[in-house]
Amino acid sequence: MTFSRLALLGYAVIAYGAFLLSTVWAIGFLADWGAPTSVDGPATASPLAAIAIDTVLLLAFAGQHTVMARAGFKQRLRRLIPPAAERSTYVLAASLLMCALLGWWQPLPAVIWHVGRPWSAAILVLYAIGWVIVVSSTFMVDHADFLGLKQAYRHLRHLGYQSPEFTRRWLYAWCRHPMMLGLVIVFWATPDMTVGRLFFALASTAYIAVGIRFEERDLRLQLPEYQQYTEEVGAIIPLVRHPRSPAAVPAAPTAVGTGSAPRE
Repeated sequence: MTFSRLALLGYAVIAYGAFLLSTVWAIGFLADWGAPTSVDGPATASPLAAIAIDTVLLLAFAGQHTVMARAGFKQRLRRLIPPAAERSTYVLAASLLMCALLGWWQPLPAVIWHVGRPWSAAILVLYAIGWVIVVSSTFMVDHADFLGLKQAYRHLRHLGYQSPEFTRRWLYAWCRHPMMLGLVIVFWATPDMTVGRLFFALASTAYIAVGIRFEERDLRLQLPEYQQYTEEVGAIIPLVRHPRSPAAVPAAPTAVGTGSAPRE
């Protein structure tokens, strides 16, 4: 029994490692710097073939996030694996699909616009800020829980599990989905917009918009407090609409990203 619990913790660590790998790769991929592949690399296929391949990759990534984030799928998955491994399985699947997307992406390098110095440096700073928002938002709730490490560790120690709660503080006092805000920034903050990057940015931003819509519909049904939260705090644009007392709000789920806002 102890061995199986240790194995589950090892599985969670592997999933976490895959998350780190895919995140670092994504940073370099979108910055066109230091990564094995780039969103703006040389063309390796015809434009139609590239669009078809890229569409399939994006749909696979979005489909995994959408399906595995649903409560019904989680219930069925927990019949097959220990509940403590459910989040790590989600993280591992998302990370592997992200690596596939980055590795098999077909660039469309035709330039739509180019921004020269000194504004290009400012745009790259904005790009870096976007990633800081993405990563820091996971720590504003519970980084270990969001990525499945906490569940596996508590399972090893024979401790009960309870989903984290957070007080509306830091970025969550200003927008409900700071991770999505950070991702939108990194999608669009580039001094060189190519056809391929524009396609990536448009498709990813559209999925975030749709994903948030479905996610928040579920949250309103699950959490009585969430309706008030939506009335007081903007979804992505940092804005407090009606400042009130900072009541505690349970961690919200995410259907987008390998880490996108609080955990579902």
